[in-house]
Amino acid sequence: MARMRAIDAAVIVMEKEGVTCAFGVPGAAINPLYSAMRPRNSIRHVLARHVEGASHMAEGYTRAKAGNIGVCIGTSGPAGTDMITGLYSALADSIPILCITGQAPRARLYKEDFQAVDIESISKPVTKWSVTVREPGLVPRVFQQAFHIMRSGRPGPVLVDLPFDVQMGEIEFDPDTYEPLPVHKPAATRGQIEKALEMLNGADRPLIIAGGGIINADASKLLVEFAEVTGVPVIPTLMGWGTIPDDHPLMVGMVGLQTSHRYGNATFLASDFALGIGNRWANRHTGSVETYTKGRTFVHVDIEPTQIGRVFNPDLGIASDAGAALKLFVEVAKEWKADGKLKDRGAWVEECRERKRTLLRRTHFDNMPIKPQRAYEEMNKAFGKDTCYVSTIGLSQIAAAQFLHVYKPRHWINCGQAGPLGWTMPAALGVRVADPEREIVAISGDYDFQFMMEELAVGAQFNLPYIHILVNNSYLGLIRQSQRGFQMDYCVQLSFDNVNAPELRGYGVDHVAVVQGLGCKALRVTDPNEIHGAILKAKKLMEEFRVPVVVEIILERETNIAMGTELDNITEFEDLAQSAADAPTAIALLD
Repeated sequence: MARMRAIDAAVIVMEKEGVTCAFGVPGAAINPLYSAMRPRNSIRHVLARHVEGASHMAEGYTRAKAGNIGVCIGTSGPAGTDMITGLYSALADSIPILCITGQAPRARLYKEDFQAVDIESISKPVTKWSVTVREPGLVPRVFQQAFHIMRSGRPGPVLVDLPFDVQMGEIEFDPDTYEPLPVHKPAATRGQIEKALEMLNGADRPLIIAGGGIINADASKLLVEFAEVTGVPVIPTLMGWGTIPDDHPLMVGMVGLQTSHRYGNATFLASDFALGIGNRWANRHTGSVETYTKGRTFVHVDIEPTQIGRVFNPDLGIASDAGAALKLFVEVAKEWKADGKLKDRGAWVEECRERKRTLLRRTHFDNMPIKPQRAYEEMNKAFGKDTCYVSTIGLSQIAAAQFLHVYKPRHWINCGQAGPLGWTMPAALGVRVADPEREIVAISGDYDFQFMMEELAVGAQFNLPYIHILVNNSYLGLIRQSQRGFQMDYCVQLSFDNVNAPELRGYGVDHVAVVQGLGCKALRVTDPNEIHGAILKAKKLMEEFRVPVVVEIILERETNIAMGTELDNITEFEDLAQSAADAPTAIALLD
């Protein structure tokens, strides 16, 4: 067997497990890992400007393509603590990423050594597994176990902490005989699927709730096939958006308190049965459990057994990978259809489509300053069906979910449960690294943009072009809306008079100047009729210079997006659509 440093074995294991890219920032305690990667030149390294940014890049990289696992690397101490937010985000949304941190030598642990912190204990609540490796001989098997854990069951992140002397220790390791461990995923039985289908078939107004687990399982085609065979309409969750194209006749809207459609909420409230697959019944989707469950029967299929019954107890629960369950659902449904057992759902589907046709929010406004609804309408016109949107939390994301159109899985990449500001930009860069050809559009409010805008330099340095739509109202918009319940507008203004950019008239940061200073390109739009042209110009700049291009859209200061406290209590702040001209791109979905 070959004799080598433990850290050299770790790099070989990563290669064998399919790692081809890592995002990180080198430092003293993790330099042995960099010394192991450098001569092999098999793992591309993208140098982040902040280690939290590296963790979000890793998540974007994972989510861009089935089978990817993003890797983020940092040194000891604050590098690990800075990546906690990224680990939390990945755990909350079931995304596997591998975080590798350096650590002080074992003899200096717990002795107030410089940048020595117990990152294992700190990160345990936000990882599937966190471990400080205390023996060099354990290193290759810890990495093997890390990939096994990340991929098995409900996916999620792992942190491996490596003391300096453990990395440098000499061990015996045979690369030629190494094999990844088999991945464990629970699978539904035929009997369970038949019971669930029997319950669905007995309902008058059933729905399928399609969650992000379907995308993780790469099973969106199976979902669409199952819906088409049964004729049952589909409600995707925010994490499951794209599992069925927005213009599919059986896609009947999203449901929720914020990221939802009027017609989606109305259709759900009219339903009597819901089959949830790969979803977690998140509260932004459900509102109160009492309203959500009243008058309905539920079947819940999820890869994590303890997720079933966590929010509310379904009438039937099935612990299964979404792909395995859907394969059986399609098989049994086809048999039943051939035997004439399945109900005709034509009248129910037409009822749902009528709501989709008539219960629309208005998007076509000519106001100046620009209303956000118009910005998203123009994006729908300028970007095609192959566009991949990336966004995190805030009014920018909520409006995107209400007004944009998504047609493919992994083409809506958003931070769902954790929602950290600053996530959008590094995540979009991670998606670009994973897929050099995809049209990528990131969407941020001004505060999300300002959180980690230094990462634009990464896009300039490594030629990672994408378009970033910055909708700027110079407010913490979502927080401002929530403060209304307290009758205040307090500490949420981002506005000031910028002496270097008087034309901004109190909007504060000159984002165009900042973006250009970081080596990228930027445009600013103040007229709604100029948005489309600006996006087309941004595409040309991106192709010419191969760097991120930011299109800043100056919005009205008081931007209000529909939301509420219950599915049947949503406040519509703006006029609703009265004709096709009021919501042209939404109406086009029905053509």
